[in-house]
Amino acid sequence: MRLTLFTDYSLRVLLVLATRTESLVTIADLSKAFDISHAHLMKVTHMLGKSGWVETVRGRNGGMRLSMHPSKLKLGSIVRHLETDFALVECFGEDNRCVLTGGCELAAVLARAMQAFLDELDRYSLADIANGSPALMVLPLWQEVTWQPRMTRPSIEVVPAVAQALLSEPVPPKRRKAGRSE
Repeated sequence: MRLTLFTDYSLRVLLVLATRTESLVTIADLSKAFDISHAHLMKVTHMLGKSGWVETVRGRNGGMRLSMHPSKLKLGSIVRHLETDFALVECFGEDNRCVLTGGCELAAVLARAMQAFLDELDRYSLADIANGSPALMVLPLWQEVTWQPRMTRPSIEVVPAVAQALLSEPVPPKRRKAGRSE
């Protein structure tokens, strides 16, 4: 499963706000720091404001900030709220016409996997993620980092090649030929 760009951008905004709690962060600043369209971030900010997680202040000196402590925001809740469709297969959707429905193990396996995914996200708060994300502290933003949690290194360095490897098919172990010792 791939989260939508909307959820990706929303999580980035929330993480920045988690580390800059004493000042207002603007859409223009985030747009420049992340190289994301201003229009996209307007939509993200609007939704985050409607969710109650972010307080928005209009006007010349406006911006946004978290409306609650980052430890109160669980990633699972955020993703469930932002993602509109977790239907990995047709039988998960409302317009299900799959002839295998009710007699297919794939749906059960995918449902358990989705639940495991969301359960894992529920284990972490926004504060937990900020703790393991030193890159947030050095973003090119003028707002001072005001919440400096206990800093740890990320549990795994995920760059595009690593992400691709994590999501690729596992390589089966090599089989030994009979009668051969190594």
